[in-house]
Amino acid sequence: MRLFALRGANSVEANDASSILSATDALMRELMARNELEAEAMVSCIFTLTDDLDAEFPAVAARRLGLDRVPLLCAREVPVPGALPHVIRVLVHYYAAEGHEPRHVYLREARALRADLESAQ
Repeated sequence: MRLFALRGANSVEANDASSILSATDALMRELMARNELEAEAMVSCIFTLTDDLDAEFPAVAARRLGLDRVPLLCAREVPVPGALPHVIRVLVHYYAAEGHEPRHVYLREARALRADLESAQ
């Protein structure tokens, strides 16, 4: 087994709790599905939100998915002028078998953040 890191992001339609929870749920479900990732293999998840999102913690959606034993942290993204607004990002640390190839996930408008990663789309 080896420790891996996985990145992902999703855009959010509005700064309200249901939109943030829905976007986080979709992002985490896709990350877990593409990487055949179970909660037991996760070491930690770090979520960031752009400054225009403050209605809910993304960790709430992750807990609802069964990640109640995984350490979760929410933080602010650096507010770089001109950066894509309404974005939730995540960095997941997890264990997988040697030779595993991480499949990063970028959804909706957040796809523009890593258009260079074909496997992320």
